[in-house]
Amino acid sequence: MRAVIQRVTKASVTVGDEQISSIGRGICVLLGISVEDTQKDVDYMIRKILNLRIFEDDSGKHWSKSVMDKQYEVLCVSQFTLQCILKGNKPDYHMAMPSEQAEPFYNDILQQMRKAYKPELIKDGKFGAYMQVHIQNDGPVTIELEPPASTADPKHLAKLEKQQQRKEKTRAKGPSESSREKSVPRSKDDPSASSGAEGDVSSEREP
Repeated sequence: MRAVIQRVTKASVTVGDEQISSIGRGICVLLGISVEDTQKDVDYMIRKILNLRIFEDDSGKHWSKSVMDKQYEVLCVSQFTLQCILKGNKPDYHMAMPSEQAEPFYNDILQQMRKAYKPELIKDGKFGAYMQVHIQNDGPVTIELEPPASTADPKHLAKLEKQQQRKEKTRAKGPSESSREKSVPRSKDDPSASSGAEGDVSSEREP
């Protein structure tokens, strides 16, 4: 999941000639849902979005208050293009969750966000529609947000597995022949003789 959070003085969404949503001071959240997203990711993102300290306090101190602290509004807009991966110059969206799965997933995020804050202060666009999003960025202040990589993530596990395999191959090779020779002490009387160390059968000579 990826979010672009913008501090705004006002923002609105228009579909066709109809304005379907608008807010005053607050934050506009563009949200891109991935095929790999889980409930744990949702919990993290909601917590961070609502508690991100990007507003000033009453004394004018910057980066002190969140949208909830200030009782400001939130406008969420689903934007699958945030999951873009470039192939040459062409954007590819195979990492974006398909719309038939993404719509209920996105609606559930909105419900949880309303439950965590005030329902009347959470607005949204129209999922899957061609929208005109009007954002009056305040600052400008724009924050990019992603959940932390999970150790259970398949890509992360594959990377760890490859690292482990490399370590095992290195151990299997053992020290080189030259390093073995350097590590074996020589007798003063016979430079070619072994030191007779435990396990070294070369020190046993026939009469």
